[in-house]
Amino acid sequence: MTDTHIPTRVFAPAGEDAASAKRGISTPQTENPAYRLAFQDMDFLLREDLRPVRFQLELLKTQLLLDEAKIASTFVFYGSARIPEPAKAEALLALATDDEARRIAERLVEKSHYYEVARELARIVSVLPRDADGNRQFVVCSGGGPSIMEAANRGAADVGAESIGLNIVLPHEQAPNPYVTPALSMQFHYFALRKMHFLLHARALAAFPGGFGTFDELFELLTLIQTGKIEPIPVLLFGRAFWKRVVNFEALVEEGVVSERDLGIFTFVETAEEAWAAVQRFYQDRAVAKDAGEA
Repeated sequence: MTDTHIPTRVFAPAGEDAASAKRGISTPQTENPAYRLAFQDMDFLLREDLRPVRFQLELLKTQLLLDEAKIASTFVFYGSARIPEPAKAEALLALATDDEARRIAERLVEKSHYYEVARELARIVSVLPRDADGNRQFVVCSGGGPSIMEAANRGAADVGAESIGLNIVLPHEQAPNPYVTPALSMQFHYFALRKMHFLLHARALAAFPGGFGTFDELFELLTLIQTGKIEPIPVLLFGRAFWKRVVNFEALVEEGVVSERDLGIFTFVETAEEAWAAVQRFYQDRAVAKDAGEA
């Protein structure tokens, strides 16, 4: 055999067949929905029966995009969508027209400095070089929304780095913040799949003050680490005063529903530098323990 060229495929790509299908002749048979290619039939793909397939597609699409971008690990940022940057928080306070609105605005002003803290932490982790295999580590990943999430993506953009935004379809309109890298801006229908992608590549996580969404995502991670479903990663809670006020962790220990050891899963921090030092210390200690175990 003199010609050693072996074709990589013998079937036409799906895109070609899809284009050909649209150029088909028009008859009662071809116009009926039953004749559509399955992967082009939205009515079919959105059937209740196809939910498991949609789960798989939502899991797979994001994974493929991250793999193609050579993202090996992420630094995840959780936090409220209602905490604005300091200047906007002050503007809200100035617009307050009653005692209740003023009280809430004052609280937001107190927490607004975390916008800049999140932005600074994102800057720090976004300048890390690629590893020996060309993969990127600790890529900033947020929910893609406003406030703390925006601050994280903005910090990465400040230093010319790409960042991820995992947005979710909600009843009210929510667009990705403008600092998310467009090619890494993903949208989810299923909260469960979105939360899975938050944690699949996470090698550190920063939780800033937040509400139900932040609590939901944070406590799922704490549970996964507590139960041994995933290996521990650095979990940084920004704002000791906030977290101590809204969650009585010590009372959980006193009531016997968590152990004292469980409180070691997370670390309270206040600044970006303190947080990054905690992450470095975590992995240095892990490396020492691994070396000791192999000795």
